[in-house]
Amino acid sequence: MILFDKLSNESIIVNEHSFLNCAKRPPQLRILHMSAINPHTPWPVVARTALLAAVAVCVVLLAFAWPSVTAKVQQLPVAVIGSTEQVAQLSQKAPEGALDIKTAPDRADAAHKIEQREIYGAIILGNQPEILVSSAASPLAAQMLTQIGGQLQSQIQQQAIAGLQKALTQGLPAGAAAGAPATIPTVKITDVVPLSPDDARGTGLAVAGLPLAMGGIVGGVLISLLVTGTWRRLAAVGGYAVLGGLGLTSIMQGWLHILQGDFLLNALAIFLAVGATAAAIVGFNAFIGRAGIAVGSVLTMFIGNPLSSLTQPKEFLPGPWGEIGQWFVPGSSGTLLRDLSYFPETNTTFPWLVLAGWLVAGVVLTMVGHFRDQSGIPQHENVVEEQVAEHRGAHMASV
Repeated sequence: MILFDKLSNESIIVNEHSFLNCAKRPPQLRILHMSAINPHTPWPVVARTALLAAVAVCVVLLAFAWPSVTAKVQQLPVAVIGSTEQVAQLSQKAPEGALDIKTAPDRADAAHKIEQREIYGAIILGNQPEILVSSAASPLAAQMLTQIGGQLQSQIQQQAIAGLQKALTQGLPAGAAAGAPATIPTVKITDVVPLSPDDARGTGLAVAGLPLAMGGIVGGVLISLLVTGTWRRLAAVGGYAVLGGLGLTSIMQGWLHILQGDFLLNALAIFLAVGATAAAIVGFNAFIGRAGIAVGSVLTMFIGNPLSSLTQPKEFLPGPWGEIGQWFVPGSSGTLLRDLSYFPETNTTFPWLVLAGWLVAGVVLTMVGHFRDQSGIPQHENVVEEQVAEHRGAHMASV
């Protein structure tokens, strides 16, 4: 039996005879007969398929390359400590739009703001210049501020040399000109919140976002395709999220030492991350059908992941895209795991709410799709039963 028609016993018999007749024919006629049953794809469909595939691969390239290509150093929140004149001079010499200069009364306040993730670092001017960075917040921002420290050191040395030359030309004692210090100050670089020695370059946290996103997608797709029944799907999402959260946390924190801090909190964050993505895909599938699997996957992989700002400060993305990325699962989960690992004093309410929101939205969509389908089942079943009975009666009459 090749074809099976749920509604027509008669069509089943026809298909059986068609198959048997085809099997009895010579090979040449059999090929022609099967070609008539399964004709080749029309050329316009072939062309549209090739065009669609080409567009898809271009979209994938744009999704992953665009954030990196268009990102630039801009609006980096940094505190500057010094006199009004020193702050003004630094603002004028800094590249236009590169720094978002904040004020801080002293070093302790600047360090506290770094720990709260209000700023990425601080520049302390004066007789004891110092650059405060946080490699745990962003290795890229820390590198940028370290370069500013090197430029500041060069300026101090140039000023000291100029003062010494002036003193020599005027016959003054060295260091007397323009109140120059006897020794040249050295710009100190201090990492207020450093990365773990096991992930000294921060690559672990940066690349962890992709497996989390892929894990949520894989779980959602498998549950949508292999599990039948609304409550069973929701149970599968919950079980997958719990087991996946514990497993991934054990690998990332217990084995690779990428994550720091409380194990259970990190596991809860990963539980929400993979569970939210899986629930969203299952929900979209229940609400709009198989196309929902593609919708959930695209939202996560091709929109949320490129905008997650896992490898750079969110301020470096053009326009509002850095903030928009934090409303998706990859961005919020990456920020939450970084905060839980290195910034226990910062407020993590927003990423928790975002992840919980995606999880709840997925459950709601699943339930809505379930009850909508349930409301249409009785009428559909009656129609099916009537059609089956009608065709069965006609077939028996013919026999």
